[in-house]
Amino acid sequence: MIDRTGLAEFLRRRREVLQPEDVGLPRGRRRRTAGLRREEVASLCHMSTDYYARLERERGPQPSAQMLASIAQGLHLSLDERDHLFRLAGHEPPIRTAVGEHISPGMLRVFDRLDDTPAEIVTELGETLRQNALSVALTGDATRFSGPARSIGYRWFTDPATRALYAPEDHAFLSRMFASGARAVATRHGLGSRAAHLADLLLAGSDEFRALWEEHEIGLYPHEVKRFLHPEVGLLELNCQALIDPVQSHLLLVYTAVPGTDSYEKLRLLSIIGAPALA
Repeated sequence: MIDRTGLAEFLRRRREVLQPEDVGLPRGRRRRTAGLRREEVASLCHMSTDYYARLERERGPQPSAQMLASIAQGLHLSLDERDHLFRLAGHEPPIRTAVGEHISPGMLRVFDRLDDTPAEIVTELGETLRQNALSVALTGDATRFSGPARSIGYRWFTDPATRALYAPEDHAFLSRMFASGARAVATRHGLGSRAAHLADLLLAGSDEFRALWEEHEIGLYPHEVKRFLHPEVGLLELNCQALIDPVQSHLLLVYTAVPGTDSYEKLRLLSIIGAPALA
């Protein structure tokens, strides 16, 4: 059963302790609200301001589990806080697994401060959970996919458009790397896991993946420098650094270019023209 009073009080308290800079928003000069405004939280949670406001006023329908997950992420809740939110709203919390999609508040705080270089948060299955604007400008919106196609490893073997984003001379290694990673994750999580299901789909649908899978290669990792082909600015050579969340197995990937290089100048240009060009 939903605890409307408890839910409303919890939401108000979490909103009031969050500051704009905690979630990557500008503070502005005339801010009188303690913490975030309702409309700011609603935007972060991908819902209408009216819907969110009714929850804080102990009104409206019981929120769905999907809506609660969005609220938990928008308010930068920890896993314990997320579970508490679900129980207040009359739902059982999601089962905690190493492949969950709830991003930790600490990783989100780092991500929210990265606006001058491409950055994305991905799962160990290669599913993009968050991208900043420059990341979308570089590779397109990777959060738009659904089903198995959410995984870049799956798209690599099934969607030629995915390969077009990378230098052709790197394709052979990337194929081996994705197959190696798929085997490692599927073995780690076992039969019946989402990782094993993705591998089964690729074994049935891709001759290339099947041949590489039979090689049993393990331990192939991305090169320090990744080479992207952008339709507007051409080839970019970017260093990729990864921050790992050991609880959720999420990775925050940050792409940078060496100052003074062509790629550095192209990345600056991409911050202006890239997103509209790919959109």
